[in-house]
Amino acid sequence: MIGKAAYLMMNQSIEIPLNKAKITLFLVGAVAFVFTGVFFAIEPAIFISPILRSEELIRIAGVAAVLFFGLGAVYMLRKLFDKKVGLTISEEGIIDNSSAVSVGLIEWQDITGVETLEIASNKILLVHTNNPEKYMERATNMFSRKAIQANHRMYGTPLSITANSLQIKYKELERLVCEELENRKVL
Repeated sequence: MIGKAAYLMMNQSIEIPLNKAKITLFLVGAVAFVFTGVFFAIEPAIFISPILRSEELIRIAGVAAVLFFGLGAVYMLRKLFDKKVGLTISEEGIIDNSSAVSVGLIEWQDITGVETLEIASNKILLVHTNNPEKYMERATNMFSRKAIQANHRMYGTPLSITANSLQIKYKELERLVCEELENRKVL
């Protein structure tokens, strides 16, 4: 676990870098799924089993894997060479650059609370806001827009942050955000 003092402090901001090692592992995993998907799409008969009995279904699963994990691999490759800080906690708010659905600056005045959501042992920090439309409008592409709209429908907020691609453990990220949010309420 990295202590608060280990983060780059500039003008009272806490900057948490992207974790290039984690991003590389995600990239390798995505590429492996793309290759597997290619084999499913090209030679579905090889994968016939009591569970997977339809060549057409196997082919569709292969194409879906190539598309989904291919997009993921492209994104991870871009993040690998991204020079921006992964997450910044500043006087203005939280600047998120950690995922494909990041919306940039989340202003303290718009944050009403945070909560932890756990999905398959993956923890996500949900950032609740009094102005969800403002952040949903910032989505840069159709994929991001659909993902944050789905977050809003399912969890009541379009804003979510994970520590998956950051050089921080989730508990520390949660602690820092909660502390800063509490400090902003006092001011």
